[in-house]
Amino acid sequence: MLIYLYKVVLDTTGAGRKTRVQRYGVGVPHHFFCRGDCMKEISIFIDESGDFGKFNKKSPFYIVTMVFHDQASDITACLDSLEHELSYLGYPHHCLHAGPIVRMEDEFKEEDIVVRRKLLMKLMGFIRKVKIKHKSFYVDRRHAEDITDATMQLSKQIGTWIKNNYEFLLPYDTVKIYYDNGQVELSRILGSVLNVLLPSVETKKVIPSDYRLFQAADFICTMKLTELKLNEHNMSKQELRFFGGEDGAWKNYIKDLKKYELQ
Repeated sequence: MLIYLYKVVLDTTGAGRKTRVQRYGVGVPHHFFCRGDCMKEISIFIDESGDFGKFNKKSPFYIVTMVFHDQASDITACLDSLEHELSYLGYPHHCLHAGPIVRMEDEFKEEDIVVRRKLLMKLMGFIRKVKIKHKSFYVDRRHAEDITDATMQLSKQIGTWIKNNYEFLLPYDTVKIYYDNGQVELSRILGSVLNVLLPSVETKKVIPSDYRLFQAADFICTMKLTELKLNEHNMSKQELRFFGGEDGAWKNYIKDLKKYELQ
């Protein structure tokens, strides 16, 4: 957008000294004049796997996954399609929690493996359609001296990544964080790192069942854990059965998720 400004200048080209008014154009970003609906907003849905509590050799990884969504991008049709497919499977408006689906726990403990596989594939299909951008960070607590060290490692990873991706994040006027406040340590990390490095950060406590994108973050986080266990050939019998072995986990899920992972 071009606006015109005016200034009074001294004209010495002719005889004597006189003043004249000079007009000049100045380019101004469009968002300078925006109100409300034209402000750019990005939502970040955050979930984690593991905890900062007592170290467990069987679960040494603490993982944080972020799913990014530009609010200018309308995904209503994809959401409607997902709801229709879940209804067909007998799970209308159901909160999809990837871990219990894979491990046959909670409300899925009596469900047939064929249906459980279809549920996860429907969520995977939704991620493909939307081309969900995401990023995961993790700490191997076998290489952290204590909780303080693990927290510092994670803070450094997230902070470094944000600094390296300013071009992606800074065009947004508002960054809205969706997190269920599951762990105090992560809440502190997010508050200290994101609020310092990014402008206009807002935080909203989320109820997982209310947002499919939060459930997508949970799913991607679960698959990151699966990838780390696969790399160490340490997947459980239940996981191997569900995914059809290590190759099935890689080909059907992890390989495609990497296409949408931010570097």
